[in-house]
Amino acid sequence: MIIQTSNLRTKRLLKALIQSSLDATDPDKAMKQSIIRKNHTLFVNGVEYDLKKYQRVVCIGAGKSSGHMAQTLEKILGKHLEGGLVIVKDGYGSKTQNVQVVEASHPLPDTRGSRGTKHILKIVKSLTKDDLLIVLLSGGASSLLCAPAPGLTLTEKRRTTHMLMRSGANIHELNTVRKHLSAVKGGRLAQATSAKILTVVMSDVMGDDLATIGSGPTAPDPSTFQEAKMILEHYKIFPNIPESVRRHLEEGNIGNISETWKRRRGNPSRSQSIILANNQMAVAGIAMEAKRLGLRPYILDSPLQGEAQDLGTILGAMARDIHEFGNPVPPPACLLAGGEPTVTITGKGKGGRAQECILAAAQELAGLHNVAVAGFGTDGTDGPTDVAGAMVDGKTLQRAKKKGLSVETMLEKHDSYTFFNEIGGHIITGPTHTNVNDIYMVLAL
Repeated sequence: MIIQTSNLRTKRLLKALIQSSLDATDPDKAMKQSIIRKNHTLFVNGVEYDLKKYQRVVCIGAGKSSGHMAQTLEKILGKHLEGGLVIVKDGYGSKTQNVQVVEASHPLPDTRGSRGTKHILKIVKSLTKDDLLIVLLSGGASSLLCAPAPGLTLTEKRRTTHMLMRSGANIHELNTVRKHLSAVKGGRLAQATSAKILTVVMSDVMGDDLATIGSGPTAPDPSTFQEAKMILEHYKIFPNIPESVRRHLEEGNIGNISETWKRRRGNPSRSQSIILANNQMAVAGIAMEAKRLGLRPYILDSPLQGEAQDLGTILGAMARDIHEFGNPVPPPACLLAGGEPTVTITGKGKGGRAQECILAAAQELAGLHNVAVAGFGTDGTDGPTDVAGAMVDGKTLQRAKKKGLSVETMLEKHDSYTFFNEIGGHIITGPTHTNVNDIYMVLAL
């Protein structure tokens, strides 16, 4: 792990705190705690599966953690697992025995992900009511598990998704649209088989909504074609998306295309879903480590949601309040929050939501001593960059001026990656094999 700061104490603390969040949400540990096999019986959060009664036990999945999860599942199930296929982001592969691991593009889907998803659909459709399908989901699955609805192409779906991302849509809005352009999302994967389904989830969604995580391929979906269309209209991009996508949504809106999978009263469930780890667990892990290191942890009640720049300014102001007034917690303090800020892109810069949020905090920290604000993606990737996030302190603006860089200009261009690449401050973890959203910290020592 690399923390680009010359302050050795801050570097040491941040490394320990970040690592504690990754340890608290390690999928290998979480799976071994939640999924236990004794001879031919699998115990999953109190539910028993008699593996002898199933003709086939197959694993499929998608997401940045799914390769690591498949590797662990093979160890748990041994000979009982026939095989399967999972799709991971480039660089996030794992060595498995029987489960095939396919790497594909993220956050925008590519043909590798589409081919992998077609293979998954083929596997799923081959199963019967006498089989057990284990679905491994984690952050990134919405992009990696990609099969456009009949009549749509991958290029058309990708263009629509890209336009929506650049407009600042949040994950719930993005996934509502994705579900209604897909052959697998919104519970459609579950509809494709009569097998018993066990879905194992690493949650990257605040609130752990199963219909949102990975766009809910095995979960009933409450959203509608009408909502998907309204979201695109809200961001004023509906007239500009591909004509085939507009036509598809309009046909769905009037009932000519079937809706996503809906929950029906009285229908017996043939599926179980479990959450292995989430953002709260990661934050709690940091809080415990902070206390061990002699800091006073303080967890914000609500997750950070909204424009990244606005949230960064708020975090910076809170850092100043802690430093000057001991509010809401006196130094040495570690203020913590999970979250999923959004970025409405208007420039052509390079960055991610964590880097942009932290860059906005820099202006509030100018001149403060022993204060730092940091944010990172627990998956090791912030936006379309090769870093997890960034940190700033009271000397960040001073270093920027020496390099001739303006924080305001870089924020206006949404070019936070270039800013930190020039003056330092990046947090680099590499692939972490977990993914439970972002974490933001204020250190006041």
